[in-house]
Amino acid sequence: MGTGVSKKIKVLIVDDSALFRQVLTKILNSAYDIEVVGSAADPHIAREKIKRLNPDVLTLDIEMPRMDGLDFLKHLMRLRPMPVVMVSVFTQADAEIALQALECGAIDYIRKPQIDITQTLESFSDEIINKIRIAALAKVQPEKFLSKLTPKATSKYPPDVIISQVPTQRHYVKTEKIIAIGASTGGTEAIKVLLMQMPANAPGIVISQHIPATFSYSFAMRMDQLSSMNVFEAQDEQEILPGCVYIAPGDSHLLVERAGLHYICRLHQGVPVNRHRPSVDVLFRSVAQSAGPNAMGVILTGMGDDGARCIKEMHETGAVTIAQDKKSSVVWGMPGEAIKHGGIDYVLPLPQIANKLLSF
Repeated sequence: MGTGVSKKIKVLIVDDSALFRQVLTKILNSAYDIEVVGSAADPHIAREKIKRLNPDVLTLDIEMPRMDGLDFLKHLMRLRPMPVVMVSVFTQADAEIALQALECGAIDYIRKPQIDITQTLESFSDEIINKIRIAALAKVQPEKFLSKLTPKATSKYPPDVIISQVPTQRHYVKTEKIIAIGASTGGTEAIKVLLMQMPANAPGIVISQHIPATFSYSFAMRMDQLSSMNVFEAQDEQEILPGCVYIAPGDSHLLVERAGLHYICRLHQGVPVNRHRPSVDVLFRSVAQSAGPNAMGVILTGMGDDGARCIKEMHETGAVTIAQDKKSSVVWGMPGEAIKHGGIDYVLPLPQIANKLLSF
C-alpha cells in the first residue's frame, strides 16, 4: 500500500471513456482508504503514469484504442507485476477474454454498470471498492496474500435456507469416490492447475466456484480443453461419472444427491448463501449428506468464509478434507477460515493437492 501518512490505496484508472473515468474516480475517492492518483485513456498513457505515480492497484478496461487491455496486461505482468482489477462490459462473448485476463495475472474482474447506470451504481460501488481493497493486499510476485475482508452484499444467509443440516451419525453404503471443490477469488486459476494434474480416470469432481452466469459455461469449456478429464457446466439431474468434472452454473447452487449407488447433480435457484450463488457451503453440505466417507473435499483460494462451515460437516461424516495453504493462495480467506473451524485434515500447497487426492 501507499507509504504516506494516510496509507491510502493508490489507484490508477485505465479506461477510454472519459465519463466512466469520472464516475469511477468519484466512487473510489468516496472510500476512506482509497485515493485515485490518476487516470489514463489508453495503455500508452497508462504506462507513463504507472512509472510516475507508482499506484498500488490498476483498474483496466479491455476494449481501448492503440492497445487492448489484455495485451497491455500481458506486458505489464512481464515487466512490472502489480495488482490489476479488470473493469469492463464482459458480455457472454467476452467471457473467454476475462478468463485469459485472470490467467495473465489479473486479480479479479467486475462488470461495468449496464444501461441505467443510476439503478446499478450503488451495488457496483460497493463491489468495486471491496475488490480494490482485496487487490491492494496482493503480492502478485512472488508470494500471495492473506485477506480477512468479506464482501459487502446481500444478507448473509446460512446454508440451512437451501439444505437442512442432519445428524452426522448415519450409515453410508460404499460407492465410488467423489471429489467436491470450492473456490472464489483466484479460484479459476487454482482449479486449472488442479484439473491439469488429474488423470482421465480420476473420481468424479463437482465444483462450486464463485463466478458470474455469463462466465461459467466458457470456464467449463476452457477447462475441458486443458484437462484430461471431461468438463461440463453442470445440468440438473446429470449423473456424476468417474473421469468427469461438473462446474456449478453461475447464479445456481449446485447440490449432489444419491441415486442408488451413483450420484447426480441438482441445481437450485434459492437465495444466495454466504452472499454467493453458487455457494460452496451448499455443495459441501449436500456432499456430506449424500456421500459421507466416499467423498473428498477441497477448499481453495477465496475471500470470506463460504465453505468453512460445511467442509467441517464433510470431515465429521468421514470425508478426507484438504485446504490450500496460505503461500499458494491468492486470498487465504476461505481456506484459513476452514482451518479455524477445525474441519481440515491436510493443508497443502496447490501443486500437491492433486496427488494427495489420488492417493486415497
